[in-house]
Amino acid sequence: MIPVLKEIIADPRFLEGVAWNRHCFESNEVVIREGDHGHSIFFVEEGELRVTGRVELEGSRHLQPGIWDLQAGDLFGELCLFESSQRSASVITLTDGKLVEIDGERLSRYLDENPGMGYRVLKELFNTLVSRLNRANKRVEHLFAWGLKAHGIDQHL
Repeated sequence: MIPVLKEIIADPRFLEGVAWNRHCFESNEVVIREGDHGHSIFFVEEGELRVTGRVELEGSRHLQPGIWDLQAGDLFGELCLFESSQRSASVITLTDGKLVEIDGERLSRYLDENPGMGYRVLKELFNTLVSRLNRANKRVEHLFAWGLKAHGIDQHL
């Protein structure tokens, strides 16, 4: 978890039940569904979850591959931090555990009122997103190489 978020949810001005909630979950629960509108971010306190995306094949066929797994300390849903938007992926639980859900609008107001905390949150979010982008780039490279080999194209390069 982003350490500064622990500080924020511990702040008595950032009220549990109003600005944030803790949720317990069991395995095989859908936490967020791709395409749904969201306005909150989550961090994992305990347990494991899987981020999945919908891949259309042909006609009405599709796959729901795992994109990456989340564990204690990980954050997700951050694209909805500053405004309500469509979820870009689904998240399902793999084990029992606990999540903290933070209302994005209330967090945004809190960060406006506490710019030092706001800077720390944005810096940590930036680092998280850069790390995810690097992992995604590596996956695309591996998939591209696999596709070239699978179709024999690599022999012509």
